[in-house]
Amino acid sequence: MVASDAMEFRGVLTRTQAPRRISIGTDWARTGKLNGQDVLLVANGVGWRRAAEAVEAAWTVFRADRVLSIGFCGALDPSLPLSEIVVANCVSASARPFPVLPVEGSKPAVSGPICSVDRVITTAAEKQALAARGAIAVEMEAAGVAEKAESLGLPFSCVKVVTDLASEDMANDFNKALRSDGHFATMLIFRDSLRHPGARIPELIRLQRRCARATRTLGDFFADCRF
Repeated sequence: MVASDAMEFRGVLTRTQAPRRISIGTDWARTGKLNGQDVLLVANGVGWRRAAEAVEAAWTVFRADRVLSIGFCGALDPSLPLSEIVVANCVSASARPFPVLPVEGSKPAVSGPICSVDRVITTAAEKQALAARGAIAVEMEAAGVAEKAESLGLPFSCVKVVTDLASEDMANDFNKALRSDGHFATMLIFRDSLRHPGARIPELIRLQRRCARATRTLGDFFADCRF
């Protein structure tokens, strides 16, 4: 399982038996068992390149039967609420579609196309434009995971959870704060938020709460999912 940040694994990690830290040259990695399956959880930063590198590093030590991209996403479909699980039936990037195997579980989930992009989508207008192409959610790593899985001849799945709504604009400029190493410059975000504290600081607090709820929802979903 590949995500951009270890935070996205907090809920899954609570459901993982005997988790063990492992060093594979990525930002963060853990092994363990989830529903009787051996799993390797890897976080390696934001974006396609960092996600592809995570798969490549994982493959050197863990011969997986399937590769999954998991984590947070933005809603493109206005009907998707916060913390909704989205199971991709297709992942597209730059007009290229990647085939996806389903993941099933007893917890509620929505299935549909996910768009994978190389920048944070910050406005409702941008989301509407992507939705017009048929996607119901947007994220930033799945295409890199899918492409690397394809090159290795491995099945690919994608499960995301909604942390921002289709109708929302972001007050903070997260693209400006995204460093080349795939991490956000936290101090830059905080510093810029102080210039417009009325809108930007509440947004950061709101996003933190949403992410905490979303990662628990992901954990609950994977607690009894079937591959």
